[in-house]
Amino acid sequence: MADEDQPDLEDRTEMKGVLDVTVEITAVLGTSLMPISQILKLGRGAVVELDRYIGDDIELIANNIPVAKGEVTVLEDRLGVTMTEILKTAETVTK
Repeated sequence: MADEDQPDLEDRTEMKGVLDVTVEITAVLGTSLMPISQILKLGRGAVVELDRYIGDDIELIANNIPVAKGEVTVLEDRLGVTMTEILKTAETVTK
């Protein structure tokens, strides 16, 4: 019995052309607005206050298009993102 999460062999063959496409993924943890003079004064270890709080959803952007929302997770000694919501096509196009 085939695993329902895995596409069957025929689907994989049809998708072969898109499997090698590179997509730039950006996870937006938050934003901050500051003058360049203040940015130039930042040094190693500086803390920049963002407009989001711990527990707030972050945005996931693929090739400059918002595609999902998620939350930051810790995996051993690395950060990761768990997707909590996939945005509908209409939401991604209008933003």
